[in-house]
Amino acid sequence: MSGAVAEYVEETLSPRVAAVPLGHLSVELGHLYMEDFAAGPDRLDEMFQQIAPWARAVRESRSLPRGKTPRISTCFLVDDYFGQLSSPREVVPQLVAAAEAAGLQIDYLVRESACAAAGEIDLARLVEARLVADPPPGTTGRRPPLSVSGWLCNGERSPMPTGIAFRGAAEPWRPPSENGANRHSIFVDVQLWDDHGGERRWSCPYLAAVWHLLRLGLLRYNGKPVVEPVVGSGAYADTWAELPPVTQLTERPAPFAAYRTFSVLAGRFLPVELAVRTILGQYAVEPTVAEQVLRRANGEGIELPDSIVERIEYVFAGAGSA
Repeated sequence: MSGAVAEYVEETLSPRVAAVPLGHLSVELGHLYMEDFAAGPDRLDEMFQQIAPWARAVRESRSLPRGKTPRISTCFLVDDYFGQLSSPREVVPQLVAAAEAAGLQIDYLVRESACAAAGEIDLARLVEARLVADPPPGTTGRRPPLSVSGWLCNGERSPMPTGIAFRGAAEPWRPPSENGANRHSIFVDVQLWDDHGGERRWSCPYLAAVWHLLRLGLLRYNGKPVVEPVVGSGAYADTWAELPPVTQLTERPAPFAAYRTFSVLAGRFLPVELAVRTILGQYAVEPTVAEQVLRRANGEGIELPDSIVERIEYVFAGAGSA
């Protein structure tokens, strides 16, 4: 035998974090809820006709240095978490047809339940573990942790009366306050989950926060990507659970994840997205992943903000479903 000596290195000293393909922009073409589909094909046609001008405008507005073509993909989120839709075999072809009639194409179809759990990976818990609550200045953090209360806020709540005040003097009411408020507070208190039949049921804003992290390519599990698109066969399953978390619907699209996201949504989603931004403002991206994405962006001559909230853009078009 040779005199070679085996070298052992502590694995945690050199973590290996896989990179995911990244486009320049992920454009969300809306959400689909049970009531949207139940309203019939005309409702789907109306929805995409409202979306189309904005989707075209954002695509035309993107430019890169030296005349390079931006990598832009589209995606659509289907709610199979809070309600029971008809089968994918029925829904997906109608969805694709309605988009095409408006001059759009859906590159990736994503199940909302996959934002809670993708295969064996509990994505919701994975994200929860990296939420860092932002305590108000001068407080001791006496509020129960969000893992117990299920609530997350961006400041200090109004204090609740604790019983008879000392010497009969009632404690004066104090308003809630936002941390780092710009002159006046906009206080946001977000419910992350509730107890539903003995099981944790994640809220819509919380799942939407996971959705944005997926689209920004910022989630890993043991250093590996948490989801990878699977090319659709065209013969869709009878149940949503049988679909992969992310189904690729077009040939050779730009990557699912991107440096930035853009969502075209109905006005009714504005409160949800305010809550999403509150959650993501207190999410600590895994440092190796954050550095990896910033380094890749810099290598392409793209200036990317450190704050992930600033990488998310919207258009809220109309008050109806989208």
